[in-house]
Formats: sequence, structure tokens, C-alpha cells
Amino acid sequence: MQSSNHRLRDMEQHHPLLAAGTDVEAGSLGTGVIVGGPNAGHSAGNRTVWFIQDSCGMVCATMTWFLVLYAEFVVNFVMLLPAKNFWYSLLNGATFNSLAVLALASHLRTMLTDPGAVPKGNATKEYMESLQLKPGEVIYKCPKCCSIKPERAHHCSICKRCIRKMDHHCPWVNNCVGEKNQRFFVLFTMYIALISAHALGLSGMHFFTCIKVQWNECSDFSPGVSVLLLIFLCLEAILFLTFTAVMFGTQIHSICNDETEIERLKNEKPTWERHMRWDGMKSVFGGPPSLLWCNPFTGLRLRRLLVVTQGRRGGSEFSV
Repeated sequence: MQSSNHRLRDMEQHHPLLAAGTDVEAGSLGTGVIVGGPNAGHSAGNRTVWFIQDSCGMVCATMTWFLVLYAEFVVNFVMLLPAKNFWYSLLNGATFNSLAVLALASHLRTMLTDPGAVPKGNATKEYMESLQLKPGEVIYKCPKCCSIKPERAHHCSICKRCIRKMDHHCPWVNNCVGEKNQRFFVLFTMYIALISAHALGLSGMHFFTCIKVQWNECSDFSPGVSVLLLIFLCLEAILFLTFTAVMFGTQIHSICNDETEIERLKNEKPTWERHMRWDGMKSVFGGPPSLLWCNPFTGLRLRRLLVVTQGRRGGSEFSV
């Protein structure tokens, strides 16, 4: 499709022509505008929840919740409630359960937040003419979702959308990690690492304490059951701590260098103005450093979640 004013190229690799924050016609995905169904364009009043219908991702996300809840069960009912020291149980219980709630909330925010999807099918002649491009200027279209690709956007074969500043697709959160939900993914990895380390510490203390006395006095469960539950919890905590600590470190490194994982793997040369170190952190978490950076509930509006089912389904995501 060509005109005297611009040219359109079908390419997966692209160059900066649309700013990362640029919205498009009715398909705008800015704050308060919704994704869902086969068409990206919705009015601001039709608020929906972003959700990817991928079987592998949904299984992994369910497993994540199951493992966190299992850890809560073992920590609370096997180790803390039977403990004789009231303040030990109270302080550790409050700390562990608070971190677990924050971890699960961060997981939900990552999974149900639009990562920065580019509207489908906006590569129309009418829209391109409305851009008022200079003569000879080239814009790039994704041949897979028929979208004009902004700078630093990449196509996700699972989400079936182009995602702004796509870092990677994570099956454990059943979503892409991109421009709009990276902060929640970073919080998710941080809180999972913290509760894993806390669970390992509590397990070590429990084993040390129970060796001195009879196992029947340490737990309301039989010694054999208690040991099996604790061993599985320790294995889970070691695996989760290793994975999430590494992922947390790589995410912070990427943010501080303003380079996504895809851009690093493809060795893409930056054509954008890079936000280094604290500037990168501020752009992802919003505003100067504060405790709000650690709050996964920041910016959450309950009215967005209390919506009537639209009944419109299609593609890999649906409206709720």
C-alpha cells in the first residue's frame, strides 16, 4: 500500500517512527481504554480485564498460586501455630502472610494488566493518511496482526499481538512482560524471592527445634507427615528463590540499562533516547523513589474490576 506521502513496509524488525506513548484512533490502549475481543477499539466506558487464553499459561499460573498457598499452609499450620512462643508465631506469621499477599497481588496485576498491546488492524490507508507523514517517510507494519509497529514493539506469538517494549512472555504469569506491567512482574519476583527465603529460614529453625524435643511436641501432624511437608517446602523454596532472584536481578539490570531482554538477545542498537539507572527505574515504577514502588495495589481502581461481562470473545484474550 503506497501513496505519494508515505510508504508501508511489512517487516518484523522496525525503526522508530511512532513514539512509545502514541495512541491510535479508536484502538488507543492508553490508561482506561480496554483490550478484549477480536477488535482492539473500544470506548473508554467498556472496561474489561486483559486475560490471555493460553492453556500452558493458565496451568502455570494455577500452579504458582497452588505452590504459594501450599507454602502458607505449611508455614502456618505445621510450624507457627503449634509453636510455644506466641510472639515468634505472631511476628513471623504476620511477615510471611503479608509478603505472600503482596506476591499474589503482584501476580494478578501482572497477569491481568495489558502489557502494552498495539491495536490490531490499524494499518489502514485512512489511518496512515491521518498521520501526516513526511514524503518518503517509512512506517512498518506487522504482517501477523496487521498493526503499525511503534518503536521497540515486538510481536508475541502467544498473545497474538505486538507488545510495546516487550521483554519476554512468561507462562508463570500467563502474559507478556511489557511497558505497562513490568513493574508488577518485578514486584512479583521480589516478593516470591522474599517469602522463599523466609520459608527456608523458618524450616531450618523448625528442624533445629524439633531435633531437641519430641516431634510430636513440634507439630499437630505426625512426625512422618511433618517431615515430608517440610522437605517439599524446602525444595520448593530453593527452586523459587533461585529462579526469582535471578529474574529479579536481570529485570533490574534491563531497566537500569533501558534494554529489554529481546533487544539484548537480538543485539539491537538503540535508536531511542535511553533512560539510564534511576531515570529508567522512575520511568517503570513512576515518580521518585518511595514505598509506593513496592505497592502492587498502586493505581488500582475497583470500578475497573466490577464490570458486567461483555460476552465478546475472540482471539487469544477475552472481555470480563
